[in-house]
Amino acid sequence: MRAGAVALLLVAIGPGAAAVQDGERRLTPDEAMALPVVPAGPGTSRLGAIETRLLSGDPAAGGLYTIAIRVPPDTRIAAHTHRDDRTAVVVQGVWHFGYGTTASTAASRALPAGSFYTEPADAAHFAWTGPEGATVYITGHGPTDTRYVEAGNDPAAHRTGKP
Repeated sequence: MRAGAVALLLVAIGPGAAAVQDGERRLTPDEAMALPVVPAGPGTSRLGAIETRLLSGDPAAGGLYTIAIRVPPDTRIAAHTHRDDRTAVVVQGVWHFGYGTTASTAASRALPAGSFYTEPADAAHFAWTGPEGATVYITGHGPTDTRYVEAGNDPAAHRTGKP
């Protein structure tokens, strides 16, 4: 199933897209997860427990980017938006994903490995994992950002003492 998920990702970002940003790059799933973890920057949930890796490009800059996120078991990401259109592929585990300004299990759908979904620009969405956690590859055209629907749900606000 992993090979199928990676193939779906390549279809989603288009032929040769990675070559435009970073030159030629080929990564197996194990090689992708061996890349260094980067700080939770633009386009991430900013939850410290989530591991983020740059697969291609730079989400903070202009141009195509792809990040890999490894989300631990039983993690919830509150409703938020991004300014860019994004596509995503679940490569491992089960990712529960929903659209709307209020995160609820009833409004989410379980997406197993190989699943594809979109995050339209400025469309509120949320996600959570069950006991198996999940790994997701997300592609967008930066610069990107993350804006929580309710500012109090932003993990960055809790780290800096801001409301």
